[in-house]
Amino acid sequence: MIAGDLMKISEIYRMDIYSDGGQYLGEVQDVIVDLEKGEVSRLLMIPWKNAKGDAKSVLKQKSILYKNVKNVGDVVLVSSPSPSAQEASREEADDLSR
Repeated sequence: MIAGDLMKISEIYRMDIYSDGGQYLGEVQDVIVDLEKGEVSRLLMIPWKNAKGDAKSVLKQKSILYKNVKNVGDVVLVSSPSPSAQEASREEADDLSR
């Protein structure tokens, strides 16, 4: 299933996440949904409730922007972000953690 196709959020819980270079990154433990846009914003590799005041760090280090998802099938395949995309991701994480 390509990232743009419709699917239930529950279908991706506990799926393994791999980079397009074959590196294991973690497992989908939680999802952040942008309710205004009606779309998934991020996949978290730890449950959100475990962030405990360290949301900024979790968003920067233990989450994947959903726009970086290339494919969802047996695993979640994500593109490796460029340095400029990583900086934009940090800024978005700052905004979400406020």
